[in-house]
Amino acid sequence: MRKIIFDLDVLRSFVTGMELGSFARAADRLGRSTSAISAQLKKLEEQAGTPIFRKAGRGLALTEAGETMLAYARRLLDLNDEAATAIHGAELEGWVRLGLQEDFGETLLPDVLGRFARAHPKVRIEARVVRNAELVERVTSGKLDLALAWSDGFRTEHTDRIAEVPLCWVGPAQGAVQWHADSGEIMPLASLEAPCLLRNIAVKTLDRAGIGWRISFVSPSLGGLWAATAAGLGVAIRTPLGLPSKVRQLSAGEAGLPPLPKLDLVLHRAEAEASPATERLASIILQAVRQTIDAVPQSRIFEDVPDYGVVTA
Repeated sequence: MRKIIFDLDVLRSFVTGMELGSFARAADRLGRSTSAISAQLKKLEEQAGTPIFRKAGRGLALTEAGETMLAYARRLLDLNDEAATAIHGAELEGWVRLGLQEDFGETLLPDVLGRFARAHPKVRIEARVVRNAELVERVTSGKLDLALAWSDGFRTEHTDRIAEVPLCWVGPAQGAVQWHADSGEIMPLASLEAPCLLRNIAVKTLDRAGIGWRISFVSPSLGGLWAATAAGLGVAIRTPLGLPSKVRQLSAGEAGLPPLPKLDLVLHRAEAEASPATERLASIILQAVRQTIDAVPQSRIFEDVPDYGVVTA
């Protein structure tokens, strides 16, 4: 069997088109013509020796082989960019102080730290996983260089809007929610302790829908909130990102709950012109966020996000 050597430039066009939801937009971003992108996709199928796309209505969808190809393409590109970054930035030194919202502490942080440490072993990272209010305070006071946080429109002086992610009601993984809007009973709401951005959104949404509510459980951390929700002590509000297996996203209209808005994911920076090490870390965070959010339906990555000097093939 002949060895297949995939073209990284072709893989980048493929991944970019899938992430943007349009190969025409991928052509614009990559500075290529749509016909050139089409030729690359044809070349990819020829190299793979199997169909990557199938017809789905008026558009195209990935075949099973295409989904496998997409996962490996991302890994190959990440490794390529990581190697390029390591070569060109191997002498980076110093400290970077990073803050993340709790939703990303277990899902995003290990990947980001691992990739950055491999590329820049001389740079030390101080990471803090806390809630939004503390992240904003620490960035504005200069105690953090970067902070990945949720936002309902609030911006610090140097903020990049990365993505828009849907909010959802969350209940126990096992069994139905023990409450329904038609029951006439007050809805039990499990929440993080105030101040809490998502708690405020939940209350406003319920009030607008004319649904009575009570705070049935309060926790200072996500771990406590997930435990209470899994035990059926109340319904919680969150995004689909980072949900543990003991809870689940409730389907639209389940238990008569009203639809929720979307929430912005932003990257706060302490300074407009950060250190090279900080910019490199911001680049890796952005790449990791794109990959994480790509799997969440109805999410949208904003195309005007700075690339922070990402090295591309």
